[in-house]
Amino acid sequence: MRFEDRTHAGRILAERLRKYANRSDVLVLALPRGGVPVGFEVARELHVPLDVFVVRKLGFPGHEEYAMGAIASGGTRVMNPDVARLQIPERTVEMVVAREAGELARRERLYRGERPLPRLEGRMVILVDDGLATGSTMRAAVMAARARHPAQVVVAVPVAAAETCSALRRDADEVICVSTPQPFHAVGLWYADFRQTTDDEVRQFLDQAARMREQERE
Repeated sequence: MRFEDRTHAGRILAERLRKYANRSDVLVLALPRGGVPVGFEVARELHVPLDVFVVRKLGFPGHEEYAMGAIASGGTRVMNPDVARLQIPERTVEMVVAREAGELARRERLYRGERPLPRLEGRMVILVDDGLATGSTMRAAVMAARARHPAQVVVAVPVAAAETCSALRRDADEVICVSTPQPFHAVGLWYADFRQTTDDEVRQFLDQAARMREQERE
């Protein structure tokens, strides 16, 4: 399956999540930036709230498309086992962590301002992204979400590497991957339009989702 764009992918993903529709305990947390257009469609179709969960990939120096690991809000850090095998100096790892921690803090301020992350305790949390390659970013998101004691954590994506979906089932309560093509190669190959989502677009999606929720409550 090849998706037209993230909106199309979100609508198809929502169909796989229908059992969570119209539930007061469900919260969609999208990983910015690319996961937000997908998560917006999921939240809209299910009539549940949308927010962002900020996670940053730690890219190999000089090859940033490959993940050494990831960090997430609350100080969670997940490292790829390859880091030890490749003998990357600790100083280099810490330099990348410091840089990405700064960007993580910037995005939290930009997207959420002074508004805190919604309460996760006892809730059904659906973590959404536009796709998964290594899964290190999503794994960090799952661990960070679990630290806030939700009732369950569901990972939901339109496309992913099959082995990544399988591995994440050890961490999440449920993993929904609409498409797991072989060979996989990269997330962007499975979208006709994979233009980068901007910070302004993220804010617009969040504002629109909040307005829709207000209208539904009236």
